[in-house]
Amino acid sequence: MITLKLEILRRTSPEDTPVWKCYDYQTPDDTANIASALNDLNQTLENPVRWECSCLQKKCGACAMLINQKPRLACDTSLKEFVKAGTVRIEPLRKFPVIADLIVDRTILFENLKTMKLWFAENAKTNGSQTAYEASRCLQCGCCLEICPNFYAGGDFAGMSAMTLTARLLTALPEAQKKEIFKAYQKHIYEGCGKSLACRKICPAGIEIDQLLVNSNAVAVWKRKFRHEK
Repeated sequence: MITLKLEILRRTSPEDTPVWKCYDYQTPDDTANIASALNDLNQTLENPVRWECSCLQKKCGACAMLINQKPRLACDTSLKEFVKAGTVRIEPLRKFPVIADLIVDRTILFENLKTMKLWFAENAKTNGSQTAYEASRCLQCGCCLEICPNFYAGGDFAGMSAMTLTARLLTALPEAQKKEIFKAYQKHIYEGCGKSLACRKICPAGIEIDQLLVNSNAVAVWKRKFRHEK
């Protein structure tokens, strides 16, 4: 039997002052995670905790939140980790505007992709490379941005969530179509990244972010500088 106190930072709207609420929770399921605990808890509450979820299988990134001050996916965080302490604190990601309870507005992720024009304008051939595979596993959950000391909403630095998609494009686009991507990469990724690589350890998908970054820097910046390209 797992017995815990769930401390959840709650607010009903963006204008409200956030308040910590404590709930007793118990389950006989030793495979239970934060997501299942929230679902169970909401069955008992008159005012359910608002949070986002979709697949609950570590594939969509919707349930990203701060769990004991660490950005994680609720569906991938076992309750057994917190049994010894007896308490787990759950709050929304801090780098994004809070909508209500644990729901945040991550529109900035997609606005950054639009700013950098990170999409295929036409059909492109995939090359089946390890780089393309690693880049394609990004969940766009925002955990890497939450932990990043250089990212803030509205800044020029788009963060590693944009870097992964850029790396994917760089493996598939023909050379003639890469020039604008190179410029966007240098401005919104290369010039803003402090190389702390805090994102590497926090990524719930386990993406080799450091390797993608090295490869992308080489292709989009260094090789062009050596060739004196603009």
